[in-house]
Amino acid sequence: MIWLWCTRIIWALLPVTTGTALTDATDSWSRAPARTAELILWALWAVGLFGLFAPRPWALTVLRIVAPCAFAVAVLSVTSTSAASALLAVAGSGFAAAAALSAPVAAASANALAYGDEQRFTLRVPMPLLLGPVPVAVVVVALGATTGPLLLADGRIFVGIVATLVGLPLAALVVRSLHPLSCRWFVLVPAGIAIADPLTLTEPVLVPRDHIGAARRTTSAALGEGALDLRLGTLAGGIVLDLAEPVEFGRRRGRGNSEVVEPNRIAVAVVRADAALAQARTRRIEVA
Repeated sequence: MIWLWCTRIIWALLPVTTGTALTDATDSWSRAPARTAELILWALWAVGLFGLFAPRPWALTVLRIVAPCAFAVAVLSVTSTSAASALLAVAGSGFAAAAALSAPVAAASANALAYGDEQRFTLRVPMPLLLGPVPVAVVVVALGATTGPLLLADGRIFVGIVATLVGLPLAALVVRSLHPLSCRWFVLVPAGIAIADPLTLTEPVLVPRDHIGAARRTTSAALGEGALDLRLGTLAGGIVLDLAEPVEFGRRRGRGNSEVVEPNRIAVAVVRADAALAQARTRRIEVA
């Protein structure tokens, strides 16, 4: 909770830490585009702040887009302002982005909608996506949502209309594609462990406590035959559930296809793996 409040304060101070640098960066612009850019930046700041004060899965998706953009904008402004303003803007936006994308904020977003006596632990964003598709998607959303309005404000009506009609729906589509990354959870419930992962599973699956032989950490890429690996190429934070009895999983196979599998072990990549196992032990789940 303390970290979440610190993040809120750092984010709330962004207009102070970055305001001078961003104002200097748009000083040479025409009046209308500069005011439009200012409105966009204020809107993004407000949306991010609201997401931090009302953490939800959708808010985590928004923060994963807005926070990197805030840092990128601050970096792009360094050549247009003084060294002191540039340093303050980069440092302030960097701290704000790092805090907004941290594990405590993700945990608060996941557990805001938890039911009763359950605790949700966020699954890690798959490394192959984090190293390429996700950053590209963030850039597409930023350009798609802002290019059209800025062109219209600059008086380039035809190009601005086209950019708006193409960019806004494209940005919305990409945001919708990114949102499942914020809804992937390792959930401790009274009956056992539930795994929710819309990227790999057709629906959340409950693994009853008496079906779990043991839960343990792993850094191995190989799990042996009969295993269901939901880590998607991510080894950090690996947790394996060795099953004493089979459990049916609906596994996605490409777009629109799926299959039912009954693995002998399941592997997931959890953001706070050690904390998850510690909590599992308190719920009478065997931890190796």
